[in-house]
Amino acid sequence: MGWDALQLWGDEVERVERLSGGVANDVWSVRIGGELAVGRQGRRSDADLGWEAGLLQHLGRNGLAVPVPIPTRDGRLFADGLMLMSYVEGGPPETEADWRRVAETLRRLHRLTTGWPQRSGWKASGELIVATHGTRINLDAMPAEGVARCRAAWARLIGRPTSVVHGDPNPRNIRVTAERVALIDWDESHVDVSDLDLVLPHNAAGLDAAFHDIAAQASAAWEAAVCWDDDYSKRRLAEVRPLR
Repeated sequence: MGWDALQLWGDEVERVERLSGGVANDVWSVRIGGELAVGRQGRRSDADLGWEAGLLQHLGRNGLAVPVPIPTRDGRLFADGLMLMSYVEGGPPETEADWRRVAETLRRLHRLTTGWPQRSGWKASGELIVATHGTRINLDAMPAEGVARCRAAWARLIGRPTSVVHGDPNPRNIRVTAERVALIDWDESHVDVSDLDLVLPHNAAGLDAAFHDIAAQASAAWEAAVCWDDDYSKRRLAEVRPLR
């Protein structure tokens, strides 16, 4: 059904303009009953989308600023791969103080999702020390030496606290206002070591120097694996130090 599924949200729904949504989704601003919202069409399974929709509802109910799913007329949170969500105002973080607010928002996310179940089909970084596949990750496609470096980086985080991680807290996915910090684009969220979210500009999360290096290596390894094999992923893999 694709975008024709918009009719399930009612008669007063229309696409407005395409937004940047990465390679996995087709993302548009939409109007529903005259109100601005965001529509995302992709190929994720119902189990995957159900996990994300349930997470966003939980976070919204607990006061975290996130795009909340808008149900269809018959109460579904998504249909045929299409999800409509509330539009989130704001701009990207610009100052060190902004990034410290981002760090606290991410830590709130982590506190709210301790013990959360894993997203359908995903593997945490620690599991990929043995496993080779997990949703967007296929370690068999990477050079064996690069896989060994990534696994060594992830192994250094074994035993650290886990929770839902946003997975991609870059400026494009953060909306800051004077009142709050919002996180958007939860397409890469899953359960993993919380520290992976906290490698931020200005070391805004206040990690000590030695541990910041460990977390930064693991984060670079994750981004290399999840994006392989575009130019960005190759640059990130180059940042993961060789084994000694």
